[in-house]
Amino acid sequence: MWNRNDFLATAPGGAVGMIHLQPLPGSPLWGGDLDAVRSAALADADALVEGGFGAAMIENYHDVPFHPDVVPAHTVAALTAMVAAVRARHPGLALGVNVLRNDVASALGIAAATGAAFVRVNVHVGAAATDQGPLTGRAWHTLRLRRELGIGHVGIMADVRVKHARPLVERPLAEEAADLRLRGLADAVIVTGPATGAAADPADLAIVRAELPDCPLLVGSGATAASVAGLLAHADGCIVGSSLQKVDPATGRKRADAGLARAFLAAAEAARRKG
Repeated sequence: MWNRNDFLATAPGGAVGMIHLQPLPGSPLWGGDLDAVRSAALADADALVEGGFGAAMIENYHDVPFHPDVVPAHTVAALTAMVAAVRARHPGLALGVNVLRNDVASALGIAAATGAAFVRVNVHVGAAATDQGPLTGRAWHTLRLRRELGIGHVGIMADVRVKHARPLVERPLAEEAADLRLRGLADAVIVTGPATGAAADPADLAIVRAELPDCPLLVGSGATAASVAGLLAHADGCIVGSSLQKVDPATGRKRADAGLARAFLAAAEAARRKG
């Protein structure tokens, strides 16, 4: 399992920028042009790299409503093509994969095929009630699959009490986090707010940090340049998307912005320098 230094070596500065893919083939909002999806993904990657990010995560963000567990083969194929395209453009950018809603087996397969450095799994242990219905963690399968694929170096970033969900049986947060790390063997633990763009509770971060002092701890939603200093008092880094985006007037769609990325990293670095 990763320690905190392992995570920071993978994601310099502790920041992972999000690349929210436009709808992929087969999804209800699919626009019929995979080249346009690729161009948008590359533009987001360019902005993140120009802004100073050393790590990014790619996910099928606009494929709503999501398949709960296993996504179709055409989704995996399209995601693999997008990850490969970003990797070819920016070979020095550490990439992660999140296959929504909870298809970590496909994420690991994509990582094996493209050289991605980590994956995210929303429900890794336990069970949660979500907008896709109940989801059950499959850590036992995920860890064995990673070994079978020969990609033990690929990190598993796992959410505790993931956004847009509630535990089916709620226990103390410290217990849930401990099971995620010590029994689920997660390489990093992610704490989010209740929804995309909603801030994580610093009190939750403090609880998880106290329970798992050597575990990489990430904020998975709601981090901004204004809030990052308070979050980094407990966390090692942030997965950040919404606050790095601006609306593209040509398309009306949100796109990553190099200036916002640069400002976020500057605020994070200033917070780290202050201790």
